[in-house]
Amino acid sequence: MIESRSLSKSFKDKKRGEIRAVDKVSFLCKPGQIYGLLGANGAGKTTTLRMLATILEPSDGTALVCGHDVIEDPQKVRANVGFLSAATALYPRLSSQEMVEYFGRLNGLDESTLSKRIDDIFGRLDMNSFRDRRCDKLSTGMKQKTSIARTLIHDPQVMIFDEPTLGLDIMTARTIIEFIRECRHRGKTVIFSTHVMSEVEKLCDTIGIIQSGKLLAEGSLSELRDQYKENDLEEIFVKIVAPLYKSEEVA
Repeated sequence: MIESRSLSKSFKDKKRGEIRAVDKVSFLCKPGQIYGLLGANGAGKTTTLRMLATILEPSDGTALVCGHDVIEDPQKVRANVGFLSAATALYPRLSSQEMVEYFGRLNGLDESTLSKRIDDIFGRLDMNSFRDRRCDKLSTGMKQKTSIARTLIHDPQVMIFDEPTLGLDIMTARTIIEFIRECRHRGKTVIFSTHVMSEVEKLCDTIGIIQSGKLLAEGSLSELRDQYKENDLEEIFVKIVAPLYKSEEVA
């Protein structure tokens, strides 16, 4: 389970002073659910997810991941989290399999378990044809599959996806979407950030709309349609975030 409690993050900028990238964001995501964090570029999605994954420390508030506080017990949070981003880097000189093995050992897997997990994951993601190829020789789709494999190798209970289909071709993006759906079927807690409306419509049980670091609306797709009297998610999104855009332009 993920429980965000007034999670906030501020950064200092020499020209603009203090920037509130995430401002008192609270939500709950339960096992077997996909929570979609929908927002434009710069809305605060990535900063929120990085705090949940303990990559960034909150300025205020906190979050619980599998019952562990991200501030007080970050190591236990990391042991239960898989974090996948479109910007995740791979070690260029390692092969795809060596990359995944390295992260499996970092997470304390014994060699027998690690070998079985690699065979299973590489088979499910159709990676066997390039398992011995160096990461710097892989296509974008192959690199993303390798990132998925290393994220999944320790079988975490919580999966965090930060715009995982960004820049991918349609077939690879479909593979990623199916993988996220499979995580839900396996009872994992999944949080998924994107600005792609169709992905949210296909995947998410609950949608949180974020802009300027604030969570402006939350609910299932049907609940948001009822509340805002619009059927199209893009129209709902615009109706919610437009007032904030206008106030920022005036400021």
